[in-house]
Amino acid sequence: MPTQREVDEAEIRELVGRIVEGLQGKDLEGLKRLYATDIVSFDVEPPLQHVGIEAKLKNWAPVFTFFERVSYEVRDLTLTVGDDVAFGHAFARLSGTLKNGTATSGMWVRVTYCLQKIDGTWLIAHDQVSVPLDIASGKGVVDLEP
Repeated sequence: MPTQREVDEAEIRELVGRIVEGLQGKDLEGLKRLYATDIVSFDVEPPLQHVGIEAKLKNWAPVFTFFERVSYEVRDLTLTVGDDVAFGHAFARLSGTLKNGTATSGMWVRVTYCLQKIDGTWLIAHDQVSVPLDIASGKGVVDLEP
């Protein structure tokens, strides 16, 4: 019989899988159900932070505008799970076919998830997406692979 930690970890892995499904299905409403309403997101696009679920969804919406077909991949998801708080990190890549028909392989980013169990359901309360910085040029390095 699985322990509560094993059950919680499986639920969180399923939640991350639903991010993939939501992006590939261009399903903003489905994505909305995965985040806490007061999420604070540090994404790769300005501003420095996106506060609240509407800001998070507003950050995902352009993906559906730019891409005809969306592909999203998460690799090496590592989790640490407590009773009602968990965190994890992974590599993720958004790619696909743009509206003009151009295929793009996208870029790998680093993702950190902070989750909270709210009313028995795991939700993402904070996430951070980043790329390494080349200090000499001041530019993000976007051609690395895990």
